[in-house]
Amino acid sequence: MSDAASLPGPNTAAIVVAAGQGLRAGQPIPKQFAPWRGSPVVRHSVAALAAAGIAPIVVVIPEGADSVAQAALAGIDVRLVTGGASRQASVRLGLEALAPDAPALVLIHDAARPVLPKVVIARLIAALAEHPGAIPVLPVVDSIAHAEADLMGAPAPREGLRRVLTPQGFHYDAILAAHRAWQGEANAGDDAQVARVAGLAVAMVEGDETLHKLTFSGDFVARKPAVRIGTGFDVHRLAEGEELWLCGVKLNHTHGLAGHSDADVAIHAAVDALLGAIGAGDIGQHFPPSDPQWRGAASDRFLAHAAALVADAGYAIGNLDLTIICEAPKIGPHRAAMRARLAAILGVDIGAVSVKATTTEGLGFTGRGEGIAAQAAATLILTEAQ
Repeated sequence: MSDAASLPGPNTAAIVVAAGQGLRAGQPIPKQFAPWRGSPVVRHSVAALAAAGIAPIVVVIPEGADSVAQAALAGIDVRLVTGGASRQASVRLGLEALAPDAPALVLIHDAARPVLPKVVIARLIAALAEHPGAIPVLPVVDSIAHAEADLMGAPAPREGLRRVLTPQGFHYDAILAAHRAWQGEANAGDDAQVARVAGLAVAMVEGDETLHKLTFSGDFVARKPAVRIGTGFDVHRLAEGEELWLCGVKLNHTHGLAGHSDADVAIHAAVDALLGAIGAGDIGQHFPPSDPQWRGAASDRFLAHAAALVADAGYAIGNLDLTIICEAPKIGPHRAAMRARLAAILGVDIGAVSVKATTTEGLGFTGRGEGIAAQAAATLILTEAQ
């Protein structure tokens, strides 16, 4: 049976357990309502269930959390139910709330697992065609040992162990009866334990690593992308009596570039590319032309500053690709010196720096020799551990 064919029918409901306090996550509010990737944690999995065609969806929340839950789930059709003193009690209250609908199947999911792949839902539904319960699991890949105080005890074989995830699927009548009959510990670890104590067979299906449970404060720290890209563009006019600096190299020419600093248009474009890649604004924010201390300043200081910010952000410069747009002077004879100078300022291998030149075939201000333009693209590579 294909995963697509196993998606929920009209008689599958869901309970999302969001009644805990989530204190270990270090958030100012219960973690299920804290922002994560742009939305409250609970909204992610509830939206995934709704998109899979599951209804009704009951969300079990802490006492007094109605307003924050309504705000977190605005626009999604859900039922809010106040939870109990334990997870097991909260799930039972959610199941009882579904009694008027008496769905055939129910999925029970932890709100703290915001990523919920549709393929896992499909596997559970397929397994429930043959079993009263089904759970997603993953193999244990690390070595396992018993703990004896703060010392390592005997190793435990991992071959027969599995990591249990949610959502967990059940025939509704069977899991409701199991919860009503529960006489075990006040807080059952999960609903599969409740089901097994009631004598229900629970099948295991393949889970997914993305079902990771948000537990600690580090789980709410945004992971940095492995690669970031920035672009820059700058223009300066040519004027008599000015020096011409390009890529940190002084060129002999009839005209130079006019600007508040040395007007090195190529370096200015490169600075904006680096700053843009780390979301740090532009060169004008860091070195305002209104500030007299930058009058006539060498632009290599700007580029070195941008490179330092890149390193502080946890990235290394992968490459810098620079294009100079002008009719004159000819860039080719100076290309090697320009690449070497840029590489020295940035502290990278010369192979990571490209300097190219083009003209506009006599068109526009560069074609008329009124100014020089430059554009740059920079690629950054993550260096710090995530």
